[in-house]
Amino acid sequence: MLVWKSLDKMRCLRKRSTIPFLGFLITFLLFLNLYIEDGYVLEEDKRQLRETSVHPPSSERYVHTFRDLSNFSGTINVTYRYLAGTPLNRKKYLTIGLSSVKRKRGNYLLETIKSIFDQSSYEELKEIVVVVHLADFDLVWCENLVQEITRKFAHHIIAGRLLVIQAPEEYYPSLDGLKRNYNDPEDRVRFRSKQNVDYAFLLNFCTNLSHFYMMLEDDVRCSRNFLTALKKVITSREGSYWVMLEFSKLGYIGKLYHSKDLPRLAHFLLMFYQEMPCDWLLIHFRGLLAQKDVIRFKPSLFQHMGYYSSYKGAENKLKDDDFEEDSIDIPDNPPAGLYTNINVFENYDAAKAYSTVDEYFWGKPPSTGDFFVIVFNKSTKISKIKIATGSDDRQNDILHHGALEVGEKLVGTKKGKQCSSYITLGEFKNGNIEVQDVDHKIAFEIECVRIVVTASQKEWLIIRSISLWTTQPPSQ
Repeated sequence: MLVWKSLDKMRCLRKRSTIPFLGFLITFLLFLNLYIEDGYVLEEDKRQLRETSVHPPSSERYVHTFRDLSNFSGTINVTYRYLAGTPLNRKKYLTIGLSSVKRKRGNYLLETIKSIFDQSSYEELKEIVVVVHLADFDLVWCENLVQEITRKFAHHIIAGRLLVIQAPEEYYPSLDGLKRNYNDPEDRVRFRSKQNVDYAFLLNFCTNLSHFYMMLEDDVRCSRNFLTALKKVITSREGSYWVMLEFSKLGYIGKLYHSKDLPRLAHFLLMFYQEMPCDWLLIHFRGLLAQKDVIRFKPSLFQHMGYYSSYKGAENKLKDDDFEEDSIDIPDNPPAGLYTNINVFENYDAAKAYSTVDEYFWGKPPSTGDFFVIVFNKSTKISKIKIATGSDDRQNDILHHGALEVGEKLVGTKKGKQCSSYITLGEFKNGNIEVQDVDHKIAFEIECVRIVVTASQKEWLIIRSISLWTTQPPSQ
């Protein structure tokens, strides 16, 4: 059982929930023990399976997959049915995965597919492939839906941008007699357990199709040019470790992975398919791979649009209030080092002001001449700079007197690299500054951006966000 602790600290803006890595490790070992006890690796259970013929011979291969933990990074041996389209030989940038089953009320899959394609430019479409896993055992329903998908999206199927697949029922583990964790009713346990396996088989199929993988649900709509926004974020995270980036705060929507991690995630979902819902398992998986904190970006790029759940047609009116459909303008924020001589409070370090994640820098009262500098890995041309200080909760923790500068002629010092020549772009007003057309005002390629405190203040300083837009991709 995971224990979530909320720590209230003297000047903290919000309570922060953390899941210690040790807790994840203990939980993993407990689950592994349960998994062994459950009988996946017991000879007696395999004998009973053979005697009752609940699973055909292919299921025996499935059991061996679980046993061979040394092959945890390898794909699972499943023979998929290709219902529409075939994979191309060229690896794409992004695979978007959808798993769908027959709903008692409503069906949003076609709208979701349409939104993915409609909200992407021609150039973006060249870099994505959409994989739909029809995970319902009603083959007539699947056949009818495939005909409709083929009719509406024929050109995308021909171009290799849309694949429709199915993992045959004989590859599924037993969905009867499952453990009743959390006092869920039996049909609910069966639904969420099967859903975990549905996702696992989808992930397994998508392993080698692209460099990155995005999981969506089958009832969402997308923001315009979401791929461009994704690529900006991925570029900004170069050099930093991450397992899962989140572009929506709802369910299993907008979760981004490296494709190389998909085999392990697929195995993980299969190992614990009956323990808990998929989105809970994802938290454990992320923690076990040493990403302790959630990395979620705003605004959200995907919105839940379904009104009825795929579980028994229940109403589901959840909406992501951080979603923006048309005003996505995620900054480029080229790779850089960040330095400050302002006294940092706890772990609210300088790098957090430069991230597009919902976090910030927080320092103790700055004095005249104190600085906060961004030193780019490579010089770059910048078109716009926007910096915001303070927060809704701490409206007075702004930079009351400060200047924004850009610099060139990078030199090494005892305290690291610094620019030796700066030009002032403007002064902060009410704690904020925005400068447009920087590339028209500055002749040189910029190597540093610096915030300088021009008068001491008694208040602490929050730098909520530093956003930079480039006129061209930063040099690699």
